[in-house]
Amino acid sequence: MALLITDECINCDVCEPECPNEAIYQGDEIYEIASNLCTECVGHYEESQCVEVCPVDCIILNPDCEETEEQLMTKYKIITGQA
Repeated sequence: MALLITDECINCDVCEPECPNEAIYQGDEIYEIASNLCTECVGHYEESQCVEVCPVDCIILNPDCEETEEQLMTKYKIITGQA
């Protein structure tokens, strides 16, 4: 699954630079995550870096983007040019 930032986001700016795939961006009101770029840090780290640094715990699994770890790894390889 890709991750999703809820409306509890306080726009603290700490998540965006932590994303290795540059999937996090400033939306109209809060930060958002591009599901086509989010691999939950699979291929990069053991844990999702944005979730680790978020001070308000507003980053959750996106129920509209269910993906297996294998699918996330495939996406990682495509994004990084290894496919």
